[in-house]
Amino acid sequence: MSKKQANMKSCIQPMPKVLVSCRGLNNENNALAVAYCGNCSYDPPMVMVGIVPTRYSYQMIKESGCFVVNLVDANYKEAFDYLGNNSKRDGDKLSAMNVKLEEGKKVNAPILSDCPVNIECTIVDSIVTGSHEIFIGKVKYVHAQKELVDEKGNIDFSKIKFV
Repeated sequence: MSKKQANMKSCIQPMPKVLVSCRGLNNENNALAVAYCGNCSYDPPMVMVGIVPTRYSYQMIKESGCFVVNLVDANYKEAFDYLGNNSKRDGDKLSAMNVKLEEGKKVNAPILSDCPVNIECTIVDSIVTGSHEIFIGKVKYVHAQKELVDEKGNIDFSKIKFV
């Protein structure tokens, strides 16, 4: 098997695709598609999200100190694409897509009700890695559709048709 040099930009594609929802200090809600996301500790449970500082939501997340990671399934692809390709600077994209929001239980940020899993996080640290600032979020609460959760509280991710 022969190999050749490949593009170094985003050479590891994390899965699944996620939408990060947030709330600014002025109570403005927003959500953005995030390509850089993943687990970074299981004890205590923590996840990381990478946000480009020029993104509209960046300052909201930085100032509020919290965010919600919303896992996206195939039923939410149209909203995911729209939220990922449009900026709040150009209008209220949550209203444009009729995104259903609920209040977080532990953080002051909305969850996207129609996503199968929502992970509420508070920021414990961040690091600038070049194009992105990586926010480390301590997991405060996980919402999951009932049919995804077993008797021990574990999520069966094989039941989700990810985008």
